[in-house]
Amino acid sequence: MESKKVSETSVTMSQIMQPEDANVAGNVHGGTIMKLIDSAAGVVAVRHCRSNAVTASVDRVDFHNPAYIGDLLIIKASMNMVGTTSMEIGVRVEAERLLKGDRFHIASAYLTYVSLDENMKPKSVEQLILETESEKRRNQEALVRRKMRLDEKKREKEYQDNSKD
Repeated sequence: MESKKVSETSVTMSQIMQPEDANVAGNVHGGTIMKLIDSAAGVVAVRHCRSNAVTASVDRVDFHNPAYIGDLLIIKASMNMVGTTSMEIGVRVEAERLLKGDRFHIASAYLTYVSLDENMKPKSVEQLILETESEKRRNQEALVRRKMRLDEKKREKEYQDNSKD
């Protein structure tokens, strides 16, 4: 299994927002943005593991500014951390007002994907080569989020087990 650089799997996607992407006031639906986030993160995951990969969790999605009909959304996704079978991908969404050229940060998200083999069972993934200080920092932050996710999962299981008594 070969290790991969963050730059080998990162992706930038863009899509113009149409009336069907928005409400009657022209604001793009959060769900539309979330779907684009999940699609971009999915591409990064598959590029890294070269197998099927599924969304296991979305840690958070933060909306910073609105997007409108006619805006070009630019979705940037890259690998933050790789575990044994899981991967955390960070996504940044910007909106460009094409007539003015202004660009705004509109959303950010962290998603965890799991690599699957041909039997739909978790499959080991290649390790991640961290080259820049920014990649190393994002990796360390992702490790903290991973620990929080695992701790929360453990607490949920304990609660469920205690609820059966």
